[in-house]
Amino acid sequence: MDVRWEEAGWERLTGRAGRRRLPVWDCTVGLVVGDDSVLLVDPGSCVREGAEVRAEAERLTGRRVTHIAFTHGHFDHVLGGAAFSGAEFFGAVGLDALLTVGRDELRGDAVRHGLAEAEAAEAADLLAAPKHLVSGEWTLDLGGVQVLLANVGPGHTRHDLAVFVPGVREVVFCGDLVEESGDPSAGPDAVPRQWPAALDRLLSLGGDDALYVPGHGAVVGAAFVRAQRDTLRARFGVSEA
Repeated sequence: MDVRWEEAGWERLTGRAGRRRLPVWDCTVGLVVGDDSVLLVDPGSCVREGAEVRAEAERLTGRRVTHIAFTHGHFDHVLGGAAFSGAEFFGAVGLDALLTVGRDELRGDAVRHGLAEAEAAEAADLLAAPKHLVSGEWTLDLGGVQVLLANVGPGHTRHDLAVFVPGVREVVFCGDLVEESGDPSAGPDAVPRQWPAALDRLLSLGGDDALYVPGHGAVVGAAFVRAQRDTLRARFGVSEA
């Protein structure tokens, strides 16, 4: 592991990709470093946290973050985006409307989960909805590495986006389609009967040898994702395709 990344509290996964588990909600932030551009996956829960992540990413890479990918629209994964002015934002089709029309609900959900009301209001007011919307797959050329953004949902939400980073060992940023530190969370915006199929799509794109990075918790392998898929099938009465 790169000592500089480790000392900053980041986990280096491959030569191009790493991640950090943020405090409080244990939300994963992903980082993919190209020769020309830098992609951040899920920028944290508020402007303050996003600014900290931005500063750390710039120290680690020596460059500014140029691209942001939202894996879904929950507050702990998107509200830090307001700290990344000038970046290009990506999300699944429909996420732009959700983050615009549902801004008050997003703020309220953050407060209910313990974010200070002033921080939640600031982050929601400043948040920019993604302009680049992924309906199937979108390839980002960061220079030396081509990252695949895949709309694999619905499942955990109606707007689930996964990020695939190629390499000697592929890295898959799963968002909350996969959770390791607790049971998968199926809130009112989940589509539970389609969730197992979304995990099948993750597995088909990532393969057996990939590193699967959950939205919360430790990095897992394909066997864990398959087991969680089977658990979801049983939990929601979904028959195997």
